[in-house]
Amino acid sequence: MTSIKNLLFFLFLTLGTLSIKAQDYQNIDTAFANKERENIPGETMGQKLESLLFWSQEEKERRFPIMQDIFPSIQISTGSQSAPFEKTKEITPQWEDKTTLTSYMNDNHVKGVIVLQDNKIRLEEYADGIDQETLWTSFSVAKSISSMLLGVALKEGAIEDLDDVLQKYIPELKGYDYGQVTVRQLLTMTSGIDWNEDYEDPNSDVAQMYKAPCENTESHILTYMKPLKFVHKPGTHWNYSTGETDLVGILIQKATGKTLAEYLSEKIWKPWGMEHCAYWLADECSNLNMGGSGLSASLRDYARLGTLMLNKGKLGDKNLLAEEWLDNATSLLYVTNDQGGGYGYLWWRFNDGSYAAVGIFGQMLYIDPHKNLVIAQMAAWPRASSKNLTEGRHAFIDAVQRVID
Repeated sequence: MTSIKNLLFFLFLTLGTLSIKAQDYQNIDTAFANKERENIPGETMGQKLESLLFWSQEEKERRFPIMQDIFPSIQISTGSQSAPFEKTKEITPQWEDKTTLTSYMNDNHVKGVIVLQDNKIRLEEYADGIDQETLWTSFSVAKSISSMLLGVALKEGAIEDLDDVLQKYIPELKGYDYGQVTVRQLLTMTSGIDWNEDYEDPNSDVAQMYKAPCENTESHILTYMKPLKFVHKPGTHWNYSTGETDLVGILIQKATGKTLAEYLSEKIWKPWGMEHCAYWLADECSNLNMGGSGLSASLRDYARLGTLMLNKGKLGDKNLLAEEWLDNATSLLYVTNDQGGGYGYLWWRFNDGSYAAVGIFGQMLYIDPHKNLVIAQMAAWPRASSKNLTEGRHAFIDAVQRVID
């Protein structure tokens, strides 16, 4: 949803007046998004999408809520009823220094935070112009959601075995190194294939992967990744790669015959009672969703995904997720930092047993099963990531934990 400020700004520029008769606001939103698209550098949609790593602060804050209108996307339909949230005693996060929730959100360009405990809202706060209906892009939080969908596909038999090689499901990879990578290695980012994920280097793989012209209807990511080569023995070396999680998305879509948006709607969004329709960006060449990013949803619905994880995918008497996936998805399979934290199946795992889905520019879905706690955050950090920004996010989690029973 576009904020009122943005709507008025756009109308002022294009109509020269703020005296506006009743209009179709959807058309106004479309016109605003079209104008934004025109102003993004790049000839193709892939090139325009890559440019987001280098948008100004104003551009990020203006565009992150309307990504689904700017770029090709597929709707994730919700059902006729949503699962309600009850509000209970509100908490006030307590930092060890003079930081307050207001200063944390202002200083870090955080646009919304929500804290659930026992499926009840303990805290919900939004920045000006943002509310419960605002959709916000999630970046790499989508990786963890793609992993969940793979857990569903494994449960249903669309994916037969995590040790199957990728070429079994993605025939375009036959004859290439990636064809011999297993599903499990893809889920843990241990393919052994070279990849550079530097968000501030315009020549890195992550900044180049969508830039080439379409080759017929093959996804950008397949075209880019097919020729990449092993530099380590598969399964022995962890290396963070958005490209590989886009391949997870391709894998799920090839195996199920459904887009990620369709599959997410059918298996989670509708049965789990999500409140708002969401959207998932689609590759301009293939119209398949991008597994590594591009999911836009409301803050409360991100939090509902956290409750699904807390409940281990159990809805009534039905188990949504494969046991093998549940056993390892949020486990510490690979240590990735000096603090003892690491990675599972596209989920970050902390050494206290909590785990999270995180995205560049400050997105977060944090889950602490010991306290039945879910924290979700949407943001537009001034940088994709940094040590200080990441530490600030962890300090917010600590400030919440400090006042949670």
